[in-house]
Amino acid sequence: MTDPAKVRRHAERVRELVASVVRTQIKDPRLGMITITDARITADLREATVFYTVLGDAAAQAGTAAALESAKGLLRSTVGKALGLRHSPSLAFVHDDVSDQVKHIDELLASARSADAEVQRLAAGAHYAGDSQPYKVDDEAEADDVDAEDEVVVGQDRR
Repeated sequence: MTDPAKVRRHAERVRELVASVVRTQIKDPRLGMITITDARITADLREATVFYTVLGDAAAQAGTAAALESAKGLLRSTVGKALGLRHSPSLAFVHDDVSDQVKHIDELLASARSADAEVQRLAAGAHYAGDSQPYKVDDEAEADDVDAEDEVVVGQDRR
């Protein structure tokens, strides 16, 4: 078994190396405004998944995906040499759609806020469906309690 801390260190190093090579060595015109966001590597250190985001529309994203796919060999050899492992990990590039998820979550939060506002608006004019005293109380016991409180003691000396 491989140490999880070692796997995390290698994943972080893969992320840094890929970002550096993309920034300095790859001169593909299809490569857009790319950010390497994360890298994950399997426990056996054989396969690495690199997550990236691209600024632009779908055409820029497709072009960047094609550029990364064509530069995969260069990136893999650079990563393998830098890590010093027996086997260079194979690289897979996955578009990280964080911005789409953020938009979706913002839409969900906005709809939840509007639903909460509607509930508060409806609750503002509402009143209870039943009586003010929802429990059944014996009228005789209630009358005895009132008489006991109102009773005044007469005829006792205060000394």
